[in-house]
Amino acid sequence: MEYERRERRSYGRRFPPKPVEMGKEYDAKIEEISRRGEGIARIKGLVTFVPNTKPGEQVRIRITRISRRFAEAEVVGKAGEAVEEAEEEEAEAEEAEE
Repeated sequence: MEYERRERRSYGRRFPPKPVEMGKEYDAKIEEISRRGEGIARIKGLVTFVPNTKPGEQVRIRITRISRRFAEAEVVGKAGEAVEEAEEEEAEAEEAEE
């Protein structure tokens, strides 16, 4: 008795590459609250859970975990804070040169 070897077919839904990377920081707006009480932000469509946040907050987050359908992140500051700090450092460097 011979058995045919069949190709495995994937009937499940394929997940596209993630729009975020581990350890990278992003500015995000918390849109709603999850059942667990974490804030939910969407980064390029990917649902991202951010603990200790409230809807309407603009925060800077760092990605800590990436799963098939969602990501988890931690707050590292207010949105735009890193940009402001960089601008301040550049201004101070220019003043020091003068």
